[in-house]
Amino acid sequence: MTSILKPPTLVIQNARLSYDKSILFNNLSLTLAGGKWTCLLGPSGVGKSSLLRLIANLSSGSTQISAEITTDTNQPLSELIAYMAQTDLLLPWLNVLENVLLGSRLRGESPAPKEKALALLAEVGLEKALERLPADLSGGMRQRVALVRTLIQDKPIVLMDEPFSALDAITRFKLQNLASHLLRNKTVLLVTHDPLEALRLADDIFIMSGLPATLHSPISLQSPAPRDPASAEVIALQATLFHELTKAHEASL
Repeated sequence: MTSILKPPTLVIQNARLSYDKSILFNNLSLTLAGGKWTCLLGPSGVGKSSLLRLIANLSSGSTQISAEITTDTNQPLSELIAYMAQTDLLLPWLNVLENVLLGSRLRGESPAPKEKALALLAEVGLEKALERLPADLSGGMRQRVALVRTLIQDKPIVLMDEPFSALDAITRFKLQNLASHLLRNKTVLLVTHDPLEALRLADDIFIMSGLPATLHSPISLQSPAPRDPASAEVIALQATLFHELTKAHEASL
């Protein structure tokens, strides 16, 4: 497992991505502060998820990519990153515990971290669902399994691509709280379409817009997350964020 005393800062410079002769972004730069949550907002198709996959080295062969990505550690980037997708990607023939431990099995870890898996599953309220198959789980339960599968990798940088967007509002709210708690002191990049989610969870919010896409100056929050939607800071920034998002959508038309 990866063990880092100080959460790493990740710096992306001169990122370029083109797809099917269209340039999604060019000379794009972004710094993820160590131990903080950074959120990316912007119109659909602007390149938010593509940037996330570029950092995770998950881009497909049909894209042309280049970027300078560095951290303030001496470890290879591939050893530092965990990725959580929008869909849970659970294997239907494996039960909850087996799905959580699948990555450890594929990496050849011996013994598998079963005790840690059990502790994390208990922390997210799934200690009685260990032998259930994905088809028997609700959407919220499946995403909790996916969150545990991400956490058990114990990586200091976590990339999250709209992991709660398919859930109902109350389940999404609860999982936001859970993720904020369990990923404290990690360096997190969250792609979301939900302004309130960003305001509840982020330390810094960047809006991505245009073609090729650019990043606006960040909106920074000072109070600890997860924030109450009725907090003064969230309410004060909602109008600013919606105004900036409206401009971003108009720029992408």
